[in-house]
Amino acid sequence: MRAAFIERTGPAESMQVGTLSDPVPGPGQVLVRVGASAVNPIDTYIRSGAVGMAQKFPYIPGCDLAGTVDAVGPGVQTFQPGDRVWGSNQSLFGRQGTLSELAAVDQQWLYPLPVEESFVEAAAGALTGITAHLGLFLHARLAPGEWVFVNGGTGGVGSAVVQLAKAAGAHVIATVGSTDKATLCRQLGADLVLDYRSESMDQELKDYTAARGGVDIWWETQREPNFDRSFAFMRPRGRMVLMAGRDARPVFPVGPFYVRELRLVGFAMFNATADEQRQSADDINRWFASGKWRPIVGQTFPLDEAAAAHKLQEDNTIGKQGTLTGKIVVVP
Repeated sequence: MRAAFIERTGPAESMQVGTLSDPVPGPGQVLVRVGASAVNPIDTYIRSGAVGMAQKFPYIPGCDLAGTVDAVGPGVQTFQPGDRVWGSNQSLFGRQGTLSELAAVDQQWLYPLPVEESFVEAAAGALTGITAHLGLFLHARLAPGEWVFVNGGTGGVGSAVVQLAKAAGAHVIATVGSTDKATLCRQLGADLVLDYRSESMDQELKDYTAARGGVDIWWETQREPNFDRSFAFMRPRGRMVLMAGRDARPVFPVGPFYVRELRLVGFAMFNATADEQRQSADDINRWFASGKWRPIVGQTFPLDEAAAAHKLQEDNTIGKQGTLTGKIVVVP
């Protein structure tokens, strides 16, 4: 099979595209012919060595995939050849990734693909959709009618938070950095869209939530959050969700945090159990079928340009260039 891989950790330019042996599905595994794979920040961290999970080489990056079952290993009863599937959680803890024509995946990390959904859409929404669902429902315990604030309402995870929160009956406030992104964010369902570059943003947010007393859930996508500022916009017993900033060490205002009885949770989706992730996938499939969930595809690359796809992700994650809306997808 053809695959994008590295022989050692390093920059995006160290990725190669060539021929590797076809994987053979072992017990409980499904061999998937990959129709599309997405690129996430975690993929670039592993490839670069910032997160030390790439230890067996050649190493294929990529968490997400969507495609068709080619074959199944011993003991697999959930899927059969010809089934359309999607999944995530690959390239982690010794598993090979998905930037390839074929991938052998444990059946517990795969889910049926709705007939109306394309491989590109499914791959784009895999990790981001599951991440948003876990944060909102498993960790923040979102209830209908609550108010959610999310920084970056058109980003990979941010756009998923907007849509899944609305699907669950919440009110959503989101920030964006351009008029085009504001239009898109409203189309996703956001009730209020704010320009994070505006000097009046804080006052607009305060005025909008005054009667409510603040937001119930603050979803923080920034690597260096300003807790003092954010806590001021939260209702007593509000919950803040952190999902970024491995090296961040911001100042934490203990006083406002405990006086307002706030809750703070940090999480990484790959720590969730297979059952927890499957519950997320079931809701995501149901909401796609009902038109409440549509992953946003930013740019699509062929497999031969996997290094460029990784570079674009780094430019927007670490470099903060702001040149990407939605997810990066690689098609073999």
